[in-house]
Parts: sequence; structure tokens; C-alpha cells
Amino acid sequence: MIKIGILGDIGAGKSFVAKQFHCPVFNADKEVAKIYKKEKSCYLKLNKKLSKFIKSYPIKKKELAIAILKNKNNLKKIVNIVHPLVRKRMNNFLKKNYKSKMIVLDIPLLIENKMYDKKFILIFIEAKKSNINKKLKNRPNYNKVLINNFRKLQTSIKIKKKLSHYVIKNDFKLYSIRKSVKLIKNQILNERNST
Repeated sequence: MIKIGILGDIGAGKSFVAKQFHCPVFNADKEVAKIYKKEKSCYLKLNKKLSKFIKSYPIKKKELAIAILKNKNNLKKIVNIVHPLVRKRMNNFLKKNYKSKMIVLDIPLLIENKMYDKKFILIFIEAKKSNINKKLKNRPNYNKVLINNFRKLQTSIKIKKKLSHYVIKNDFKLYSIRKSVKLIKNQILNERNST
């Protein structure tokens, strides 16, 4: 199984690019949303650590946002509770898709939480800052302070790019993204077949 890790800045279009590989994708953000909705144990742990803020189940993103804006250390507390659950879901995903030729992991903290190994193929999604900011501002619940807090948790973009085997320049045009993905996908498969 070829494991691909997608790296890049918040808003660079990682999830959009991941979909273009047309193979099983593990999207950490979607899994986190499911955890907030369905895992009572997560709520109980968050409620215990952040009882002033986390008061309702299913967990409301608004309550989490208020907790983070009040004190940036709260973000680390949230991550420490939520990330082991994401890792567990990722392991289940890998088991379920073990027969797949290729899978894609779209995990914002893939590098930071050491959720990859030497066999992974890392692809960096590069986008213009102006395009990223435009995309982020269009998101519902856009909050610049929150986004900056999340960025502080992440390894620098320069390091992520250096660690990557491939770079895809995202101009947010479907045709060119599909073309880039197809090229890289073929290259990866050819390399695998020749070894």
C-alpha cells in the first residue's frame, strides 16, 4: 500500500487536492467533526479540563473557539484529548483499506504528531498567500486569531516543503490540479513498479 501524506498551510486546498487522487482518503477534520458529534467520552474529558467553556454535547465548535480565544493554552489541551482519538480512527482506516493500492492521509498535524514514517510519500500543497487568505475569509465562522493559533501549533511551511517528495502548486483551478495530481500519481506508481 502506498501511503500519501498531504502537507500545506491552512487554506491551501489540501482536502480538495486529496480528493483528486481518487483513492481512499482519511480526512482528519471530518473525523474530528464526527468525534465531537458522537464520542461522549471525548466530551466528558473536554468538559473536565475546560468546564468553563465546554458545556454541551454534542460538542459545539463555538464553545471550543471561545475556549481557545480566551487562552491559547486551551488549544493544546483540546489537541491532547482529541488527537489520540483521531490516531485510533486513522489506524482503523488503514486496517479497513489494507488492500488498496494507494491511500491519502489529509491530516493537519501529520508531521507534528509523528503520524507518518519513512515509507510515506509526502506531497506539499503550495498556494499564494493572497489566494489562501481569500479562501479562508469565505469560510463560515472565519476567525483570524483562531487560525493564527492553529498555525502556531504547526511546523513551519518551509520545513514541511523541505520534507516533501513532491510539490503541487494550487492555483485553485480544477483542470490544472487534476493534471498535477495525475502526473505525480503516475510517477509514484511507476517508481513503485520499477523497484
